[in-house]
Amino acid sequence: MKTILVINSKGGSGKTTVSTNLASYYASKSIKTALKDYDPQGSSLQWLKVRPDEKPQIHGANAAPQKSSPLSSIHGHIPSDTEVMIIDAPAGTKGLLLQELVRRSHFILIPVAPSAIDIHATADFVKEMFLFGGARNSKAKIAVIANRVRSATSVYEAVKRFLVSLKLPFLTTISDSPHYLDAVEHGLGVFEMDEEVTAAERKEFMPIFDWIEGNVPDHLIVRKDGKVALEGSGIFPAVRSGGKTLITDILSATGGFKKHS
Repeated sequence: MKTILVINSKGGSGKTTVSTNLASYYASKSIKTALKDYDPQGSSLQWLKVRPDEKPQIHGANAAPQKSSPLSSIHGHIPSDTEVMIIDAPAGTKGLLLQELVRRSHFILIPVAPSAIDIHATADFVKEMFLFGGARNSKAKIAVIANRVRSATSVYEAVKRFLVSLKLPFLTTISDSPHYLDAVEHGLGVFEMDEEVTAAERKEFMPIFDWIEGNVPDHLIVRKDGKVALEGSGIFPAVRSGGKTLITDILSATGGFKKHS
């Protein structure tokens, strides 16, 4: 089973929009898909409740932590034949729950909204994830995306600088399109709506699926000092180093960004 974690400790980053569109995409491809919601608000599960019966089934699991268990709810069962599981993490994830989610995941997506508050909160979260959440020793592939972006404003430019500074793959920019809101209201994903109407939104999500499937075009890959970097239009430098080097890079980058932002 392939597990994709969508996480950012900052609320309002659009994790549910990303999670539901990932889940609906895989389900539309006849892939047995589950959506595990750790958020007490249950936004992903509410989306499933209004999902049309004629659309491909997505198994929903309520994994919101209970007082009796800091990790997950007893209702978080996932069918054994599940092929792809999307995890919608709650805001404020830290400690044991963060460690558990990182440990279970094969891919980790961090959406960042274009505001100074979101940038600073994400900087703290990334440090937390690598220093205390187990990401340092995890085999999971980790990437970031800009989410809920309205236009190329000065704040958005700050987001781009910040995402590049993290030395993690910056995959794509998800716009603040009304089609995403329309999809959520009807229990759909943009890949299940009119193809012509949602062409731009589909294009925004495709780099995520390409990254998950390992289908990165050869011309976007270059080698620098033995490390792999992604380059090209729409994909910013993304160097993935290991161990203490990555920790040092992240601490330096996020600290420097906060100082100068």
